[in-house]
Amino acid sequence: MRRRRFLLQAVGLTGAAAYGLSGCGSGSSKASLKLMVASYDQSVGSSIGDQWDQVVKAYKKVKPDVTVHVERIPFAKLDRTLAQRVKDGKAPDIAQSNVFATFADQRKLYPVSELFDIPTQADFTQAGTAHYVQYGIPFMASTPRLFYNTKLFERAGVSAPTSWDELHAVAKALKAIGVKTPYGLQLGPEAAEDEALAWLLAGGGTYAGVTGYDFATTSNIETLTWLRDRLVGEGLAGAAPQLLDRTAAYEQFLRGQIGMMIAHPVLMGAADRAKVPYAHAAFPQRDGGAAAPVGLSDWLLAFNQNGHKAECGEFLTYLYSRKSARTYGGGQAALPVTASASDSLRSDSAQRPLWKFIDQMPRAEFQPVNQASWPDVRAAIREDIGSAVVRGGDPREVLQTLDTTASRAEIRSAN
Repeated sequence: MRRRRFLLQAVGLTGAAAYGLSGCGSGSSKASLKLMVASYDQSVGSSIGDQWDQVVKAYKKVKPDVTVHVERIPFAKLDRTLAQRVKDGKAPDIAQSNVFATFADQRKLYPVSELFDIPTQADFTQAGTAHYVQYGIPFMASTPRLFYNTKLFERAGVSAPTSWDELHAVAKALKAIGVKTPYGLQLGPEAAEDEALAWLLAGGGTYAGVTGYDFATTSNIETLTWLRDRLVGEGLAGAAPQLLDRTAAYEQFLRGQIGMMIAHPVLMGAADRAKVPYAHAAFPQRDGGAAAPVGLSDWLLAFNQNGHKAECGEFLTYLYSRKSARTYGGGQAALPVTASASDSLRSDSAQRPLWKFIDQMPRAEFQPVNQASWPDVRAAIREDIGSAVVRGGDPREVLQTLDTTASRAEIRSAN
């Protein structure tokens, strides 16, 4: 995710025993690791810090015989580049990715149980499992909330909505005072699957059930119909929500053109710098109360092609095992991925702006990333879901088409 920021605060730490390195195997006397990570542009809301060089330098002090080579790939190209490298037999030892199930099905990954001891595994707040085995190591986590411009809300005489009826009323009040986009509905191709899932969850639906994908449910159809008729149809969601990407939405919010929208904690830093008055609240359920939030995570994957299991385990243990190492980049950007780090941050008053996000994370619902077919299904959601809510759109037809696409993707991934 281009808007998130993460890195373990491992720089400057000393003592191999503090990281439990001896528990993962000694590795070879002279070894090298290839690490592929994302690089990020400087678009609004990203401000991604890159501390990998510092981490590698610090690790060199602990393991002087291991050389770590870091390759940075633009985030938008990361998954595609990684897939091609794996296909070509040139997989890195460790890579950052949005997906893992495809590589797990191809038996290209080391299971997490072969890389970490049990206490470290138990500390992760999310597990990237496929076929009941964990392969994905949570790397960056986030969960969005409903951000709103407090100055515009004050002018309109409204407060944070706690139901869809209230959200609709607030949007109408914002439109009445001249707000260009009362609600920023982000169904453009950058990350439409996140916005859509937030609304489906709030309406009592989701993407997949126990037996697999299930898009064309009654609740999902009703949710998209409400968006089409009550928000988009009444001019309360901007001119073209099917084209509104997250990055553009952040920029518009910072210019005071969007009254409220779903956003991640990284927006706080950008809003603070831009001196935009804002607050955030839980996204509302249709009939009132806080909806189950969307949860997002990136993953680190350890590939088995090069036979560097011990070296991968040692390096990853270095990143994760120090209990006071917080798995976020600071600056109100992303959330911890271990329970111990969450507890540490939650008790730190300096990190108070993140507390509400941390508190809702245990209730979060994640996309079906454990399905090898998910990348293809995600691409279809990004391309098609926006057409369901525009004037004349047919939510039932769009969702039925997604069910068909998902079925075909599952067949392909199984072969």
